Amino acid sequence: MSRRTRHSILPNRSITPRSERNVQTARLADQNYDDILRTCAAQNVLFEDPEFPATDETLFHTRKPPKPFVWKRPKEICDNPEFFVGGASRFDLNQGMLGDSWFLAAVASLAGQQNLLQRVVPVQSFTDRYCGLFRFQFWHQGEWLEVVVDDRLPTYNNKLVFLHSTERNEFWSALLEKAYAKLQGSYEALKGGQTSEAMVDFTGGVAETFDLKKAPRDLLNIMLKAISKGSLMGCSIEASPNEIEAKLSNGLIKGHAYSVTAVKLVDIQTRGLSREIPMVRVRNPWGNEREWNGRWSDKSQEWKMVPDNERRELGLTFEDDGEFWMMYQDFVSNFERLEICNLGPDSQGSEQSRSWEFHQEAGSWVRGQSAGGCRNFPASFYTNLQYRMTLTDPASFPSSKHAASFYTNPQYRMTLTDPDDEDDEDTCGVVIALMQKNRRSIKKEGKQNLKIGFSIYKLEDPNSGPLDRDYFNYHASTARSPTFDNSREVIGRFKLPPGTYVVVPSTFDPNLEAEFLLRIFTEKPFDSR
Repeated sequence: MSRRTRHSILPNRSITPRSERNVQTARLADQNYDDILRTCAAQNVLFEDPEFPATDETLFHTRKPPKPFVWKRPKEICDNPEFFVGGASRFDLNQGMLGDSWFLAAVASLAGQQNLLQRVVPVQSFTDRYCGLFRFQFWHQGEWLEVVVDDRLPTYNNKLVFLHSTERNEFWSALLEKAYAKLQGSYEALKGGQTSEAMVDFTGGVAETFDLKKAPRDLLNIMLKAISKGSLMGCSIEASPNEIEAKLSNGLIKGHAYSVTAVKLVDIQTRGLSREIPMVRVRNPWGNEREWNGRWSDKSQEWKMVPDNERRELGLTFEDDGEFWMMYQDFVSNFERLEICNLGPDSQGSEQSRSWEFHQEAGSWVRGQSAGGCRNFPASFYTNLQYRMTLTDPASFPSSKHAASFYTNPQYRMTLTDPDDEDDEDTCGVVIALMQKNRRSIKKEGKQNLKIGFSIYKLEDPNSGPLDRDYFNYHASTARSPTFDNSREVIGRFKLPPGTYVVVPSTFDPNLEAEFLLRIFTEKPFDSR
């Protein structure tokens, strides 16, 4: 991969979005930590956040709390509250009565990467200039955003009801969850989600999803490489609505998010012979005895084959802490979904940031202007904007007699120069990520994620203007997103022959309005036109 790094932002040539930030995000950005700190010190008061008040509506937007929760500050819960107790660890996380295991799994992975954690969770104190004010940073839809909160937390019987640490006087994880809930509009807005969503918000990286039933042959190498580069990983088992958090006979939980905390080749000795076996370490955010009970589970006989020094190097413990080891083959046979968040240029301290070229564009689908829908809707797809990519040595490809009229959808262009290093096929590696913005925060309005996707077209004339109806009638797409999906972000990795390309993002159905962020990552430098 190229060692040059450039992550400038392309000028936006799309239809101007109705708002670069929604109203809620803008109000959060207007809360300045230093200004609030000075005001509280001058008035000798503790901060009470007007943007995220201690009310029932902050907790749940569709119902009343199931119990009479009481908002308390840490100093009202225990005598000696601390932000960190002995530093941050994945063992600091225990899920409460909120269905946000996906978020906890991401936090557990984050806790294992101290350089990443420090950006999201700055070191803070309950003594030095304390005024009930704490701050966190999230990568939010294309930019880093600081979110401040007061330290009033929901309790029942003087115990935290949501995310909490094993140490009763440690509060960094509970306050982090509160800040993320504020960003999304309420605690209830965190119910249900994909681990990769929070991983991206912690790093600004790009998350890829693998169906373990169709795992690529080199998945183990992908996982080993991801761990070596500090990537964050999570896994889960799919479940129908009536199977959520159902316990299987092997100890695993369906419809529940786990974090992958290590992937290693472990030395074992059998009958005087030594060999390596691939192992995966997984953590259940419940932090209890609900663990894998198959081969290589806690206290199983297989661990006798591992020398004592190897066990110490692995940090092996047999506690009821939710963490366990599995053989790689058992991992891919029992889990069904793996999410890997690859760190990009916005990830502080990322080794990968030295090898990605990166551009992003904000845009919107507007009814009657640029909300054309997918190729199933030839009469309306032509209004979207257009983004183009240009690579050297264009190659020809077959056209289609049945192409829909796309030209109202957004079209984005880029110029990519050389094929990737060490690519025998002389192709250009491209990762495209399309994110729909602000959808979780409008759950309280009854709105859900839209089905989104994108197509890529190869141009014969790199100097042509926006593509019109006739072009799409006679040209097939060169590549496209794996599917139209209602995930927050749809991602595709491609190897494209050099040439000129246009990326067309769209919703599946026409006339659906939303804002989006298009991010493009390449191994070699590229320019926009």
